[in-house]
Amino acid sequence: MKKRAAALALCLALCLALAPAAAEAAEAAGSIYITAAGNDILPLDDATMPFWSDGYLYVASSIFTGQVNKSLGVAYLPSSVSNPNLCILYAGTRSLMFDINGNFVRDTDGNVSFRGAIRQGGEVFVPASVVAEFFHLEYSVTPLTVSTAGGASYGALVWLRQPNFGLSEKHFINAAFSQISMRYEQYLRERQPEEVGVENPPGGVQLPSGDGKSVYLCLAAGEGAAAQLDALDACGAQAAFFCTPEFLESQGDLLRRMIATGHAVGLLADAADPERTVAEQLEAGNALLARATMGKTRLAKIQNGDERHRREAREAGFSCLEAELDRSDSGLRDSAQAEHLLRQVSAQRGGVRIWLGNAAGAAGLRAFLSAAGEAEDRCLALTETLP
Repeated sequence: MKKRAAALALCLALCLALAPAAAEAAEAAGSIYITAAGNDILPLDDATMPFWSDGYLYVASSIFTGQVNKSLGVAYLPSSVSNPNLCILYAGTRSLMFDINGNFVRDTDGNVSFRGAIRQGGEVFVPASVVAEFFHLEYSVTPLTVSTAGGASYGALVWLRQPNFGLSEKHFINAAFSQISMRYEQYLRERQPEEVGVENPPGGVQLPSGDGKSVYLCLAAGEGAAAQLDALDACGAQAAFFCTPEFLESQGDLLRRMIATGHAVGLLADAADPERTVAEQLEAGNALLARATMGKTRLAKIQNGDERHRREAREAGFSCLEAELDRSDSGLRDSAQAEHLLRQVSAQRGGVRIWLGNAAGAAGLRAFLSAAGEAEDRCLALTETLP
């Protein structure tokens, strides 16, 4: 994460930045993640700052103490000398037991998920979505632009809370403005003596050098999913697979492979379905995904819909894909189409989300990934903050 030792501005402005450019700049330049639990804005510290890994947001397990424990009802039991690789979060008789070495988590109902904890430095981080789902909490990630005299920094507010808290993300940020400002100013003051330099971004992932773009390939999971995964994995690339209920119900092995290899999984809903609303389709899809992988998603692609249907999905807690490039009709099946797509990507500013639908063949995908690699473009998994 890029060191920010620029002169501190006494006048600190924070504003909602829901445009994709803010999220893209956050990823490219290093981002500041401010954590809130209930009413409280937590101290800002590099050692406990949330980060993304394989499309999942991770938060420090040690935050579930003190006031956070009182606000959320979830407590933290740190690793013991007898078992230094076990981290436990609990509420009453319910608990999540994270095996750090085994990279899995087991709950008191006997369920096992392979979305485990990550040890970074001396801190153990846990996936926010797994914790929120099990303990019936709500969480959101709201992009922020933090403006100082040294320029604009990009990041997000990670907010954990009890259901029916009573405030939207926007209203909460407005109400907590002074707390957020105070935490950020304190963070900059503590970092002021440090030399300006570059270190690995959160999660320990070293981004390749160069001026390439961040490219988010989005596919409709279907019969060619296994071959597409082979092509992506061979090139060290990632993508997002949006799945129908039929795929979610029948392709558990492929779903688990997607998640294990760092790809994102989203839900595909059809607004033209005469029997179920978009929200009902997404809820059913997440139930099928949880059955197959012990996890859920907030990514969604609405087909045959309009802004009304996308608003319905957002109100249900989903982040809807709105791609800069739609290639679902023109396809990506050979090297000529791959070359044309790369030219389109080069003409875009910032990160590029590409909806390929069912139109990507393994050969065309391999050709595009090879050409993108030569151009120093990075094919990454879509995350919740990007749409």
